[in-house]
Amino acid sequence: MNPGEIHLCDFGSPIGHEAGFRRPAVVVSPSLLNRHGVVLVTPVTRTRRGYPTHVELDAVLPVTSYAQCELLRSVPPERFVRHVGDADEVHLTQIRLVLRRLLGL
Repeated sequence: MNPGEIHLCDFGSPIGHEAGFRRPAVVVSPSLLNRHGVVLVTPVTRTRRGYPTHVELDAVLPVTSYAQCELLRSVPPERFVRHVGDADEVHLTQIRLVLRRLLGL
């Protein structure tokens, strides 16, 4: 798995405000980490909420969607159902910038 890949991910039942069920997720961790069974992803929603932590993914999936950077998660590769698309370098850079702000890096 490589950064920017978008996979349909089975997050399971949500608790509180976390993402749940089956939904796309953008891989944000480096390939080296992904090979060791830990993949960092940002879930994707189709709902526009106007949050500064959401990155619009226009022309990436069939419907305009938003990477929910505030919901960063680590998941095992077994949660991935299938590959559904790829974020381009511009979108991936935007996601990384939001993650840096959120994590204080």
